[in-house]
Amino acid sequence: MELDKVFEALASKPRRQILAYLSEAELSTSELAERFAMSAPAISRHLSVLENAGLVSSERRGQFVLYRLNGDNLVNTLTGYAFEVCPVGRPLKRESRAIAAKKQEKT
Repeated sequence: MELDKVFEALASKPRRQILAYLSEAELSTSELAERFAMSAPAISRHLSVLENAGLVSSERRGQFVLYRLNGDNLVNTLTGYAFEVCPVGRPLKRESRAIAAKKQEKT
């Protein structure tokens, strides 16, 4: 993990918000795009930066690519802690938990 890539990835507010969503659930590009005022290709570019920095990983499942937080990454551990105390991050994490719960109900 190159530290410059991590700081570049964390410098963007949408990328930090994406990390908050991924902290509670695996989500596809389209599921993330629904929560932002930007296109799926724009979300894909943000996800690419996060993946390149080692903060998220992806896995193809059928026609979807699901993204998840790399939980063993120290930066993600610190970011997760910050989201717990951050007034902006807390609601995103709650929404993400609700998404994860709905997904569990379907399976």
